[in-house]
Amino acid sequence: MSSPTFIDTHCHFDFPPFSGAEAASLALAEQAGIRQIIVPAVTADRFARIVQLAQNYPPIFAALGLHPLYIAQHQEADLAVLDSHLQQRDSKLVAVGEIGLDLYMDTPMFERQQWLLTEQLRLAKQYTLPVILHSRRSHDQLAAMLRKAQLPATGVVHGFAGSLSQAEAFVRLGYAIGVGGTITYERAQKTRRVMAELPLTSLLLETDAPDMPLQGYQGQPNRPERAIEVFRVLCELRSESPEQIAKALYDNTQRVFGPQPLIN
Repeated sequence: MSSPTFIDTHCHFDFPPFSGAEAASLALAEQAGIRQIIVPAVTADRFARIVQLAQNYPPIFAALGLHPLYIAQHQEADLAVLDSHLQQRDSKLVAVGEIGLDLYMDTPMFERQQWLLTEQLRLAKQYTLPVILHSRRSHDQLAAMLRKAQLPATGVVHGFAGSLSQAEAFVRLGYAIGVGGTITYERAQKTRRVMAELPLTSLLLETDAPDMPLQGYQGQPNRPERAIEVFRVLCELRSESPEQIAKALYDNTQRVFGPQPLIN
């Protein structure tokens, strides 16, 4: 297969080491075949910057949302800011995210997390946008909330590290599963098995850069060009050809986040 096109569906490109070095970082990504990057927000004060990045750089697309790890600092007024951005619907805004649930935190404020997620799912439904979902130790609770929300555009559960049955529950609801650097670690047998056994039509490629470093890069910021290494490991784990896998990952991304905003 000549020059497959990949999309990093989850990269926090508004953080260092990318901020201030955007052009060079995008050039490295393109050399590796990563042609597009979706940048999810974590707090409302980053919304405008991410939208501006998407406007300034053709490969970048924006997602706006309030991340559960920052639950202590989110204010009710932030939802109005999110609503305003979604209403304006910049042509390169492709999702509501990063949103979700997290029970791994010391003080999760879980009821407030659930309230905030419910409000953001409501906005995603109102504006018919897919969602980029964070979930740690909360897969069952998240699946229940998604089942209730019945979003028309569904989305992706990113950085998935749960069981096969939990992944299949999300897939049955119409959600894709994000494949990231966790599978590059041989000790991550459960996650590697999940990514090997799920339907290929349910998988998306991601890095979560600068977080979630790959095997061999511990202690270094993760980067979007390393999505190609995640892809290579995925090819080792699955029975389909690299050509089939590359095409499916791209087509799946277009289906979840496109079709019109992402460039063919």
